[in-house]
Amino acid sequence: MRYLLSLCIFVMISGCAPEINDLQAYTESVKSRAQPSVEPYTKFETQPPFAYSASSLRSPFQQPRGIPAVVSQTRVENCLQPDFQRPKQALESYGLDALALTGSFTVQGEKWALIKSNDGVLHKAKAKSRIGLFYGSITQIGTESIMIEQLLPDGAGCWQRKTTTMTTASQAGE
Repeated sequence: MRYLLSLCIFVMISGCAPEINDLQAYTESVKSRAQPSVEPYTKFETQPPFAYSASSLRSPFQQPRGIPAVVSQTRVENCLQPDFQRPKQALESYGLDALALTGSFTVQGEKWALIKSNDGVLHKAKAKSRIGLFYGSITQIGTESIMIEQLLPDGAGCWQRKTTTMTTASQAGE
């Protein structure tokens, strides 16, 4: 019985031996018929040398004479500034375009918002929570939207308030 089983296995394995003679013959015939052609390189013409004759003129990197330099705005003191010393919250590491409002809920009379970041993390936030890269704060939470007040720099050292609304229809990246 053992010999019969061994013989059957041997016959089945020998039937699986690859016969690639016809494949090798076809490959050789295709190689012999193929005639590779390489196009000649294009000939490049040498350009005549260029004589630079503007060395006596003003450098384009210098301010023109007779035109006053741009005056920078003076820094205004006692204007609106964010608190740079306070510790950052989790939602302040994302720009508003990387966040999407997914819903809101109320616990013991306090409204919370569910905000999903573009890396898939779901955050919860309440009013006065910090959000966004520009020192934003959630001012109001509705059923399908939240109001965010941000501080944007004005270029002269002061900051301006800007109110943004994030709705549940907004998607991360918009």
